Amino acid sequence: MNCTKALRQLAVVALIGSGALASCSAPSRPASKTYVVTMANMDFSAKTLSAHVGDTIQWVNKDMFRHSATAKDGSFDIDIDVGQSGSTKLTKPGNVQVTCKYHPTMTQQILVNP
Repeated sequence: MNCTKALRQLAVVALIGSGALASCSAPSRPASKTYVVTMANMDFSAKTLSAHVGDTIQWVNKDMFRHSATAKDGSFDIDIDVGQSGSTKLTKPGNVQVTCKYHPTMTQQILVNP
């Protein structure tokens, strides 16, 4: 039974105690995901990324230079040596502007949904 119909029958449910509302629940949030972004040729592989609070972003440095994934709002600053990776878990919704502190022309935007 869907929740709308169950709510309409609330009086009947209360009288007969059938438990029709027991099957109603809030919509569940999808499982958290990990997004992998490669740093190569002095650029981020994903210039714009849409994710959710609780998701993880992992940056992999495949370039010949040290890079960083630095949020302009100060929420994270991950230093990544050549051949290494680093990650962060997204904790709040918003539009996060990311740059490499060593190479400011490397930019990325992460749209963090609730």
